[in-house]
Amino acid sequence: MSSKPDSVAQLPPFDYDPPPYDGPSKEEVIALRKQYLNPAMLWHFKDPVMITSGKMQYLYDETGRRYLDAFGGIVTVSVGHCHPEVNKAVQAQTERLQHTTVIYLNNQIAEYAKELADRMPGNLKVVYFVNSGSEANDMALMMARLYTGQYDIMALRNCYHGMSESTMGLVGLNTWRANVPLGFGVHHALNPDPYRGVFGNDGAAYARDLQDLIGSATSGRVAGFIHETIQGVGGAVPLADGYLPAAYDIVRQAGGLCIADEVQSGFGRCGSHYWGFQTAGVVPDIVTMAKGIGNGLPLAAVVTTPEIAAVMGRKLHFNTFGGNPVCSAGGRAVLRVIDDERIQERAADVGAYLKAGLERLADKHDVIGDVRGRGLLLGMELVKDRATKEPAKEETAYVFERAKDLGVLLGKGGLHGNVFRIKPPMCLSKQDVDFLLAVVDQALSEL
Repeated sequence: MSSKPDSVAQLPPFDYDPPPYDGPSKEEVIALRKQYLNPAMLWHFKDPVMITSGKMQYLYDETGRRYLDAFGGIVTVSVGHCHPEVNKAVQAQTERLQHTTVIYLNNQIAEYAKELADRMPGNLKVVYFVNSGSEANDMALMMARLYTGQYDIMALRNCYHGMSESTMGLVGLNTWRANVPLGFGVHHALNPDPYRGVFGNDGAAYARDLQDLIGSATSGRVAGFIHETIQGVGGAVPLADGYLPAAYDIVRQAGGLCIADEVQSGFGRCGSHYWGFQTAGVVPDIVTMAKGIGNGLPLAAVVTTPEIAAVMGRKLHFNTFGGNPVCSAGGRAVLRVIDDERIQERAADVGAYLKAGLERLADKHDVIGDVRGRGLLLGMELVKDRATKEPAKEETAYVFERAKDLGVLLGKGGLHGNVFRIKPPMCLSKQDVDFLLAVVDQALSEL
């Protein structure tokens, strides 16, 4: 590696001064974490960043240094850190009523459910609010099994659907699976990965594998099929063209329901469509969502048809914090901001500008094997050799740390940790993109 000059690029001007930080030092916080927090809670960089403030697409450390957030709190901050309209809604509701549950009537959860259902296609009109994507996917599995009377669930290799015991069983990445009994009734089909998959971009061929898996590993009848439209943790991997329509037909012929995990790809992030599954021309039976739904609030939801939702009424079911008034008020504000500020349109425009810039970097740097994704849900995979596609893990680690030192906080994923996950708050500007591209170019040039 070469010496490390200062950045050749500068962040765009931004009229905001973060409040002064007067808490414990970075070193003291590290010591507290090591002593009191579970060691599973690793930090993002070798030399960790301590974040004490945030505003829109930027984060600030304890010294007041500004960074461009290109990962959005792991694809969670959708409309911007501390967005004034979301803050206003949360603060107003907090002053009025912080908590009640669904055993009482409250306008926020009822109005929010309607506003969310209004944004869904077809007969996806019934909402159940929970607190996280794992909870949402847990509930989706239960609904599918109750409704169909079947147990087997089809999932994809390289997928990620959560960290509860049941959702960990869905995960198709060994790095996220603990050595405990899990995944009962879950079967993982070939991943329809256009870049690394055995059939390239031939969605029909991967669908035939799904058909064979149902015919050989199940009774021939299944409860459901769960998928991301663009695999997030797995490295921003889009599914091969034509795969989802064919897979939906196969699963429904086997009596199963189709579950779209929109935790990362929903709420306009794909740019061309509000929901990721719409890019494939399909309508699921159940949709799960979290992360960007609340812009950082602990909020998630399961949306399905009235017929499927009715199975939950066979027994008592309850979620203490699901649809909490404060979270509901914040979630409603997020929907308004997406509409009023044309966030989806921005994701399409700025995302296309960013992707084109990354593709230009790929023309310049042979270490870039693939640039992929939609809107502001993008991935850039580094390889040692474009022919063999050997993961460039060390090079990725260097660029990851170097970009942080130069002012850009990137995400990282994929089974081998060699994919940059670029999924910023959707208020990102083209000037921010220019800075990001200059920083990544500099870091790559130093390899």
